[in-house]
Amino acid sequence: MVNKKEFSAARPHANLSSGEVIRMLRELKGWTQEELAKRSNVSPTNLSLLENDRVDIGKKRALQIAAAFGVHPATIMFPEQEAVENRRAA
Repeated sequence: MVNKKEFSAARPHANLSSGEVIRMLRELKGWTQEELAKRSNVSPTNLSLLENDRVDIGKKRALQIAAAFGVHPATIMFPEQEAVENRRAA
């Protein structure tokens, strides 16, 4: 039997922006921006702007990019909220 008093909630390691999440997922896949552009139908220029947090991501782009990665759009649009939910579950 596990004694819950022996454990503490994990501390967050980093707060990521939408752009940082996109870059991280892209690099984990080993894709270039051009590859992600082909898979998501978002131009490489827009991907660069998103990854560098020069523009805010909109619903349409989040849906396109999330579909390319096979993740829920909230993972990209609301990374800070996802971290909060993960902390609550810990």
